[in-house]
Amino acid sequence: MEKTLGIIKPDAVAAHHSGNIIAMIEKNGFTIVRMQKMHLSKKQAEQFYAVHKERPFFGEMTSFISSGPVIVMVLEKNDAIKAWRDLMGATDPKKAAPHTIRAHYAIDIGKNAVHGSDAPETAAEEIAFFFPDLK
Repeated sequence: MEKTLGIIKPDAVAAHHSGNIIAMIEKNGFTIVRMQKMHLSKKQAEQFYAVHKERPFFGEMTSFISSGPVIVMVLEKNDAIKAWRDLMGATDPKKAAPHTIRAHYAIDIGKNAVHGSDAPETAAEEIAFFFPDLK
């Protein structure tokens, strides 16, 4: 079984979509190994997204993710990383497939409802960031 990190972002939490997103996750065969609601500080957001520090959207992205509560989850399933990315949908909700989370709940390319790890190494790092005991 593979693990990946999923985050329900502040826009989806504020719009009360968390329950529907969690239902989609479970309906798609994921096991939620760990889940926690939290509010990231700007510093935590900058540490989490450090890989994007030189990108022009870094400040906007870290301000957004720290703007309100998030729900951080460790998801488990065979081929979890790909399955979660498929369920999330394209970053731009206008390009997301109809059955995806972003097609249903994202506002725009920046406020896109959810985050997911993009590779096994990233998943391991991101899980350890939030849940160090799950290494």
